[in-house]
Amino acid sequence: MDKAELTALLTPQGLRMIDEVGPLASTAEVAAAVSRLRAAGHSPDLVSAVVGQAHLRVRAEGKFGPFAERMLFTRAGLEQATRLEVAARHAGRFRAAGITRVADLGCGIGGDALGLAGIGLDVLAVDADETTAALAAYNLAPFGDAVTVRQGLAEETDLDGWDAVWLDPARRTAGHSETSRTRPEDWSPSLDWAFALAERMPMGIKLGPGLDRSLLPDDVEAQWISVDGSTVELVLWSGALRRDGVARSALVMRGRAAAELTAAADAPDEPVRELGAFLHEPEGAVIRARLIGEVARELRAGMVAEGIAYLTSDAALTNPFVRTFRVRDVLPMKVPAINAALRDRGVGTVEIKKRGVDVDPAQFRRKLALRGDASATLILTRVGEGRDAKRVAVLAERV
Repeated sequence: MDKAELTALLTPQGLRMIDEVGPLASTAEVAAAVSRLRAAGHSPDLVSAVVGQAHLRVRAEGKFGPFAERMLFTRAGLEQATRLEVAARHAGRFRAAGITRVADLGCGIGGDALGLAGIGLDVLAVDADETTAALAAYNLAPFGDAVTVRQGLAEETDLDGWDAVWLDPARRTAGHSETSRTRPEDWSPSLDWAFALAERMPMGIKLGPGLDRSLLPDDVEAQWISVDGSTVELVLWSGALRRDGVARSALVMRGRAAAELTAAADAPDEPVRELGAFLHEPEGAVIRARLIGEVARELRAGMVAEGIAYLTSDAALTNPFVRTFRVRDVLPMKVPAINAALRDRGVGTVEIKKRGVDVDPAQFRRKLALRGDASATLILTRVGEGRDAKRVAVLAERV
């Protein structure tokens, strides 16, 4: 979105037109709306801005639910925004620590500020990009004087009078549509600046879940978060926002349910054991937090192989931190053997998972003879240890 589109959008006519156009879910609907609005004599800038917002609002429903119907976005801003249910949990941590005034630095389109203001906290929302700050101001306007939005740099923000900071450093190249990830040394503000501030005041720092663990300070709580099967972020909590005795945590959210695993340090793995009646796939947040061993001990399970993030057990146990599968067949990882087993069971629909083997699931699927009404999960992995390690195909069903 350029400045001309933003100017056209933030007018009574532009905002009214978004509501009149309604949701645009498909490319065909977008093209038809553009043709209709241009034929009605509207300017190219206004048409582009209105149609773009109508399409982005549909995409935003997954993160913001019904709130998306009155919000404004850039494509990059939506992709990088925190899901509202996650933002609400972050906000709850600030309130539980007795904090009432939070500076949200790198606020983007205002996703986290929505969560903070939504539970009654005062918020200062700051973003370096002029367009993004303008959209944040619109999205946060319903909170009135409780939220102040400014355009500026995090490093230059006066934090006097604010109790704590929420920081989302810019980790991608600048832009409102196509962006790419940058290296930690190129982030704005830098990690060194963020960590220095975290030593002076309570702070939550939102980062990508794949951050090099050697960069983690010793005096923070590192919390990895998975939502509906995807590991979405890592948050580092400092000061009063860090929980006593917790250095590693994995928050797993599915639908409206949430569960959390915490520990004082990385958990040692359980030993490798022979493949049993059940195979467990830990959530990404658990793997990133290195708490697989904690889950294994609760499930009376062991590792299928060294360095492979699958667990196996004979106990009919599961929990929110894994996806559990009942093992039906263990086959050599050879297409003829797998096809024979699929044919015998009448499997016409298969979900393919893999860890520890160099296989492209999409290409592998094309080699399978899928016929029948049954469905199954095919897990391609390595089991055993040392010279006894081997590649196998596990035919399983979800528990």
